[in-house]
Amino acid sequence: MGFATIPSAIVVGVDGHPVAVEVHAGRGIPGLTLVGLPDASCREARDRVRAAVLASRAKWTDQRLTVNLAPSSTRKVGSALDLAIAVGVLVASGELEVEQVRGLAFVGELGLDGTVRPVAGIVPIVDALDTEAVVVPVASANDAELVDGPHVRAVATLGELLAALRGVEPWPDHDRPIRRADTGAPLDLRDVRGQPVVRRALEIAAAGGHHLLMIGPPGAGKTMLASRLPGLLPPLDRVSAMEVSRIHSAAGHSLSGGLIRRPPLRAPHHSATMVALVGGGSDAMRPGEVSLAHGGVLFLDELAEFPPTVLDALRQPLEEGVIRVSRARFTAKLPARFLLVAAMNPCPCGEAGRPGACRCPDGLMARYHRRLSGPLLDRFDLRVDVFRPDVEQLLGGEPGETSAVVAQRVAAARVLAADRGVLANAHLRGRDLERWAPVTADAHELLASTLRAGRLSARGLDRIRRVARTIADLAGHDGTLGTDHIGTALHLRAEVRLGAGAVA
Repeated sequence: MGFATIPSAIVVGVDGHPVAVEVHAGRGIPGLTLVGLPDASCREARDRVRAAVLASRAKWTDQRLTVNLAPSSTRKVGSALDLAIAVGVLVASGELEVEQVRGLAFVGELGLDGTVRPVAGIVPIVDALDTEAVVVPVASANDAELVDGPHVRAVATLGELLAALRGVEPWPDHDRPIRRADTGAPLDLRDVRGQPVVRRALEIAAAGGHHLLMIGPPGAGKTMLASRLPGLLPPLDRVSAMEVSRIHSAAGHSLSGGLIRRPPLRAPHHSATMVALVGGGSDAMRPGEVSLAHGGVLFLDELAEFPPTVLDALRQPLEEGVIRVSRARFTAKLPARFLLVAAMNPCPCGEAGRPGACRCPDGLMARYHRRLSGPLLDRFDLRVDVFRPDVEQLLGGEPGETSAVVAQRVAAARVLAADRGVLANAHLRGRDLERWAPVTADAHELLASTLRAGRLSARGLDRIRRVARTIADLAGHDGTLGTDHIGTALHLRAEVRLGAGAVA
């Protein structure tokens, strides 16, 4: 009769959770029982582990094996515990000594031939371990070493792992996959012809973290403009890069270029489901598009084509910067602080505003209007109309400023926001907003008249002041906000006009 406890970990949401793989070998009918709330993919480890052990020319015990995955209150999903279960079985049955595995954790999926295969979420898994070293698949070793934690040892097969543990062979030194340097330059704002108002809105959005909605006909350049926004944002610092990398690793993405330093851009199709956008799932709490856009930009093209229920699910993360997903056996808090940029046509056919060009019947227009709720629209700090550029601008217009020049102003504005204790001005709240965004008497009266006219809500009032603060920062003005700053912010938050109607 023998017993062993082997450290490992799993991923729930974007966080790693330590798991103690407890194995008991004793009298009884030979077999392996897996307990501790495993899901179907985890229960299948019984057959994978036995075949892998035999393929590695190790002896499979004829004792009764019981494997407990502690803590039993957390559901175990996936195959990341295979390697730890195999090692635990061999220790409990006497094939390995306890001293040979002391201080080691094990993560990896086993193939029937004994190969050790990579698993999703290796970065948060290794980050959750508190051991001297961790054994991972060769394909996951580069990602695992991004974590400032246990020493990483990479193995390709269970057989070579057993040889190293027994001291028969040294620890293998495999050729790792070569990291691909991120040499591709981001798209440049210089490529955009004309569109001075929208270019200005993009700069303000990047500098202050303000959400942006662009409305215009097909071919006006909305997608082209949005795709250049990440190039205006500052690179991620070490802490933010690690957080973003953890999210992408948990989603099963390989970090072949190392830590993600550039703000990500996510652009889901309008057919994306609720789970695909916000994350979750019935078996595993995987991050959705809003979490994958954390620290960067979420671009929703054809905004009005998204299901209304999916769009309204964005309201909470837009305010709080996190997604809280709850299921019967799971609860996860997923990071979701992103810059939302959306684009849409003024009507289903896209030609509203041109006399005689719109072909949309009234009923279709009414349904189009109802797809966007007032509370969601109210969360867009900037709302701008995008028009098709003139022929002269397209064929012979002077190019505008490059992304590098604009990014310098954006970085300077972000430094001012950091001095105020926030990442960007869009995060100023309460007393901080009163302290850093005071207004002159004339500007106060302008805001009051806009509120009386019903063109601005209480939430919108705070957003106008934050945008005005960003406009002032970009202009090098660090004092009280005047009518020029407030007026520009109001102009860039115009009513959303769809077809012949308007949505405030």
